[in-house]
Amino acid sequence: MGKDRKPEWNDPNTPDSCLSTVRQGQELEDLNVSIVKNIRFQKRKTTEPSVDVLFEGVQKGDRSLLARAITLVESNAEHHFQKAQQLLKMLLPKTGNSIRIGITGVPGAGKSTFIEAFGMYLCNLGYRVAVLAIDPSSSISGGSILGDKTRMEQLSKHENAFIRPSPTGGKLGGVHRKTREAMLICESAGFEIILIETVGVGQSEVIIRDMVDLFLLLVLTGAGDELQGMKKGIMELADVIVVHKADGENKPAAEKTKREYNQILHFLQPATKGWVTRAYTCSSITFDGISDIWRVIQTFKETGECSGVFEERRRNQAREWLYSMITDQLQFLFYHHQEVKSVLPKLENEVISGEMTVATAVELLFGTFLSGAQNELS
Repeated sequence: MGKDRKPEWNDPNTPDSCLSTVRQGQELEDLNVSIVKNIRFQKRKTTEPSVDVLFEGVQKGDRSLLARAITLVESNAEHHFQKAQQLLKMLLPKTGNSIRIGITGVPGAGKSTFIEAFGMYLCNLGYRVAVLAIDPSSSISGGSILGDKTRMEQLSKHENAFIRPSPTGGKLGGVHRKTREAMLICESAGFEIILIETVGVGQSEVIIRDMVDLFLLLVLTGAGDELQGMKKGIMELADVIVVHKADGENKPAAEKTKREYNQILHFLQPATKGWVTRAYTCSSITFDGISDIWRVIQTFKETGECSGVFEERRRNQAREWLYSMITDQLQFLFYHHQEVKSVLPKLENEVISGEMTVATAVELLFGTFLSGAQNELS
């Protein structure tokens, strides 16, 4: 600090260019100041609610505990598995009273926009609606944006709605590996309609068919040859096809696309026995066609319940869930096997360097895994 009480970085040749001055501090009396060095900040530990607390909270519709229950079943931690299974066992008698609707569509078809408009319509009718929105996980960072609550701003605020975004976690089929469990938790909380929004249409997306009662396919018009661009495998799984964004100047084109879909659907085998899949138009902006789609879904449910298709489909879903969990458990046990974990890096390097074929490495790994399993049994 110079004599002119200017900062050291002030240019003495141009004193008027700096308006700052340095003032000497004053020591205050009777002020106890303690400085603690090397403070290590730690995240505050939150106590996990017990299974009984989660069960009671879900039954009462407590949104916070409902979200924590879903987080529990989605957890990959070993110590959470048994706790999650105990909770599901307690909740299972309260499930199965909703209609499960899977919604998929081509990128840009407006799935989130449609779900918000459709969900708001149902909530205003007095129904309780749960939305399980799946976001793709990055193959690089493993993270997801999970922005569905932001995109469904009005629906997320409705007292009859619950939105739960979840990452795919690398799971094919556009769904989370614990979507079934999350769906059951929402049913036990009293939600009458479960909407599952998948990542986007694709051949691997057929997994959603084994989870829901009704499969709704959202399509667009004005994007070229729509029928050629849509995979036949997906169309054969759809119970309802909705030509979205049928408003304004796009409405005539949407009606034309609807007729084209209805023509080709005559040549495809119905996805559900006793039900004829048809295409419809709707707009999430003007709400035109939204009520018609809900009437179609109600008719589908009534028809399925009378014919026994609903009950048969639920039984098949339980069987698929069993085999899916067997696969997940085998994969978990394999990669957490101590001997496999020690041998895998060495075999991986040999495969990469070309010293060993992939088939040979896999055979050695499974030999290690099975021999360890036999030793544990003996």
